[in-house]
Amino acid sequence: MMDKILSNYSASISEFKKSPTKILNNAKGESVAILNHNTPYGYFVPSALYEQFINLADDYLLGQEVEKRANSKNKTIPVSLDAL
Repeated sequence: MMDKILSNYSASISEFKKSPTKILNNAKGESVAILNHNTPYGYFVPSALYEQFINLADDYLLGQEVEKRANSKNKTIPVSLDAL
């Protein structure tokens, strides 16, 4: 069974060690699958893409917390805008 490669670009660990700049330039800002014996070992992800992943994860977790609190059985406390 072959593992799915979740990237349009890939390189062996040996290739990546020899010329990382060349491989990253060829990927044009996209992720690169690093292969070990033709199996994905890891992914090199550009910093801008990593930042997007982190922001998506933060948004997802925040949404989970909002949903949890909206569905909680805790009593709400009415507050007038003047009291704020």
